[in-house]
Amino acid sequence: MRLPSGIRETPVLIAGGGPVGLALAVELGLRGVECLVVEPRLQPTRLRPRAKTLSVRTMEHARRWGLAGRLRAAAPLPVCWSQDVSFCTSFLGEEITRFTGVLGLADDGDSPERGQQMPQYVLEDALRDVVTGLPAVDFRLGWRLQALDPAAPGPVLVTLCDLAGKAVSVAAEYVVGADGARSVVREQIGARYVGSTALRANTGVVFRSRELVTAMPHRPAVQTWLLNRQTPGMMGPIDSHGLWWLIAFGVDARSEEVDPRRLISGALGRDLPVEVVSTDPWTARMELVDRCRSGRVFLVGDAAHLNPPFGGHGLNTGIGDAVDLGWKLAACLAGWGAPGLLDSYEAERRPLHRRVIDEAASNMATLAPELLADDLDQPGPEGDRARSAAARRITQTKRAEYFSTDLVLGHRYEDSPVLQTSPPRPGHWASCAASGRRLPHLWVSPEVSTLDLVTGTHLILTADGGLGARAARAAEAVGLPATVAQLEQPLMRRLGAELLVVRPDQVVSAVWPVPSSGHAGEIDFSDTTMAMLCGRPRS
Repeated sequence: MRLPSGIRETPVLIAGGGPVGLALAVELGLRGVECLVVEPRLQPTRLRPRAKTLSVRTMEHARRWGLAGRLRAAAPLPVCWSQDVSFCTSFLGEEITRFTGVLGLADDGDSPERGQQMPQYVLEDALRDVVTGLPAVDFRLGWRLQALDPAAPGPVLVTLCDLAGKAVSVAAEYVVGADGARSVVREQIGARYVGSTALRANTGVVFRSRELVTAMPHRPAVQTWLLNRQTPGMMGPIDSHGLWWLIAFGVDARSEEVDPRRLISGALGRDLPVEVVSTDPWTARMELVDRCRSGRVFLVGDAAHLNPPFGGHGLNTGIGDAVDLGWKLAACLAGWGAPGLLDSYEAERRPLHRRVIDEAASNMATLAPELLADDLDQPGPEGDRARSAAARRITQTKRAEYFSTDLVLGHRYEDSPVLQTSPPRPGHWASCAASGRRLPHLWVSPEVSTLDLVTGTHLILTADGGLGARAARAAEAVGLPATVAQLEQPLMRRLGAELLVVRPDQVVSAVWPVPSSGHAGEIDFSDTTMAMLCGRPRS
């Protein structure tokens, strides 16, 4: 396709410079793939810090990018500040129970990283700095995608518009919509959300109170659930200097009768001097687009899926989208990725989107209003009995929300055209390697995880140098870029395999188990299997 003169060309255009779009730009930029990112907001949105949790898996991606330490240094609250969630009658009232080691903040041995509490605007600030320093990334603030033609053959023709209304045309090999719930890209390709909206309205409040920092009667917690009738909700610190967030369930801030100061006093259990910074009415949505792709145009993050915030999965799922799509786009632009590689984006991510929506909706089924009971704030035996009963119910209904490692680290991609087809292997995901699952974390040395062995290409992992060389030749024969790493035999035995192929996103794509005879020479590497990893059809 010949382009009119004066139209700029770019391999990848990313519409939306929020955390998901920026994560995609990092994934591409570190691989030297040129991309143009357009974002209408000159500054991150600071008055509504909705996303606050970076999962263990997101921090593993940051580790692979070389950014984990940088993000932790930018976080207002270090991991050591608290790893707890508490349940109280009010923030300054009686504590009913608490969970410790929540949201991946504790070191449970399944990962070289821990989760990190971080407001979304802090993450955006940090990632903006990163992409600004990547030569391959052109990051344009004050610009937005206005229109595109997904049906045109060849490059996608896109119209961009700045804040003054000036329009320019760009031709992109690929376009990615990371432009959120009101996505123009989604609208332009004719995709639509399918799902439902919660019946209960909620109100978020951000406020300042320095006095509250020293008035806390209990050990710090990253979240505190509030079980009282004036402000049934949850709250927590944004930083250690007196900035707080609060969610009041069943309250619509658009009503003139809503007084944010009264909500805050109900949450705290008494009046304290506070400064209301912002209010934010919102309603949870459980929606998934009917398709994530139209030709060379893709949707990631909130543009593709929306889920209730309970469990902290939304932002992290979006970053996972960016990683999955990013290395595949890079492979296709480099010439070794076949069309099936991009087909696998929907095949892999949509089942995970569905699972995240379902689990978040399950977490939402029991919130503070459902946990209310009489006598929770009463002293003496009557109050003790009420609080004990409430603690038992909290353990039964809320524990899965805060201990979801099986979803965060253990999810398996199935029915993907670029993964070896194999039945589930015996053994727990945390130690047994299986196609479609993240490579299990084992310490190779005191500072090096098995995950750290995965760099920019596919990784062939084995204890047998000769076997690794044979696999590398098979990969080279079909044009699959791959490096070989040797592990000590005991580590490979713990992984339950003689040889593994691991993708650039640390997902195992093929497994050769230990042969029944114990002779590695029996392992056969067919061109078909290696070609399949490139996205070519299975024969």
